[in-house]
Amino acid sequence: MPTRRLHLVRADEGHRVTTIELFFDLVFVYAITQTTQLMAGHLSLLGVGEGLLVLAVLWWCWCSYAWLGTTIHVDHGIARLAMFGAMAVMFLVALTVPEAFTDVPGGLDGPLLFVVCYGIVRVLHQVAYLGAARHDAELRRVLLRMLRGLVPSLALLAVAAVVGGPWQPVLWVVALLVDYLNVYLSGPAGWRLNSPAHFAERFGLIVIIALGESIVAIGIGIGQLPLTWLVAASAICGIALAAGMWWTYFDLVAHVAESRLARATGVARTKIATDSYTYLHLPLIAGIVLVALGLKKTFLTLSDSAHHSPSDALHGVPLWALTGGLALYLVALSSLRRRNLGSWNRQRLVVAVLLLALTPLFDHVPAALVLLFVTVAVLLLIAFERTPLARRPTTG
Repeated sequence: MPTRRLHLVRADEGHRVTTIELFFDLVFVYAITQTTQLMAGHLSLLGVGEGLLVLAVLWWCWCSYAWLGTTIHVDHGIARLAMFGAMAVMFLVALTVPEAFTDVPGGLDGPLLFVVCYGIVRVLHQVAYLGAARHDAELRRVLLRMLRGLVPSLALLAVAAVVGGPWQPVLWVVALLVDYLNVYLSGPAGWRLNSPAHFAERFGLIVIIALGESIVAIGIGIGQLPLTWLVAASAICGIALAAGMWWTYFDLVAHVAESRLARATGVARTKIATDSYTYLHLPLIAGIVLVALGLKKTFLTLSDSAHHSPSDALHGVPLWALTGGLALYLVALSSLRRRNLGSWNRQRLVVAVLLLALTPLFDHVPAALVLLFVTVAVLLLIAFERTPLARRPTTG
């Protein structure tokens, strides 16, 4: 009986997202919040770059377990124990995000602890996945090929933690390239994607989680300061912007991607899953996180009347995070269409270019008006795409 309780159960075509996966995502919610906080505490190009590197590490962790969850039932048998173990260590990873690059004196070595915990999460995934592939020689070979990128990547991150200084982010970039490119260049052959509906739902939920961070950022920006009419109206704009971002993804893009994934079989299916979800969803999530950073700083400016006036503008990194993050998000959406339908969504690319082109001018515009402009741009884009001029059978 104990053996049966610890056995692994393969996922089938009708497999759906489980509660333990949603529980696992709660840790990822906190990790994203910590990443935004890391960038907010170091408002420079280097600080934002470090935050995006941390996000890429967290994303690779999350994707690994999303693939595992579409191969086996992670709420059954020993896989459940592996998930709880990964969740506990992943929480330590999230706690050490603010110290991923700079150690705070008086405790454990932050950068080294981050790397060690990250390594444990990845190893637990490998062990659980190898257990799932015990009767699948081809999948075992693929997982062993993953080690070609994982081992040197972890070694480089460990060296970066010890060396520190200006070489640290450089070593991070190399480490991530080794890991990401190893999986991509190894190709999709050998991977198993038993339930496309489950897989697409997992990624849809993580987009929702990231959008939730943008809403939380508004509340953090306002904090305990008095609520004025300007702040209240701007908060509505912020929610409308998040809703617009939700609409541009879930109204059609998510459905098209899932439909293409479900219709494909074999290697073609895993290739779509790798391209559309594992890789192209990373800039999508990064764009949302940058928008959250921009919103947080916008509302800090609007609500802190003791240090700012309503006419104050956003400057530098917060401004570019808001407009550039939204532009990155729209480009990622258009890239998803290009991957799945073979053509770009031109109007989304036009809005992205327009946002970037106008950003230098926004440096002289009150923060509330910039937020209003960005929100209206997204809503007008949605309205345009609902017109007969833009609506075609394959628009997405």
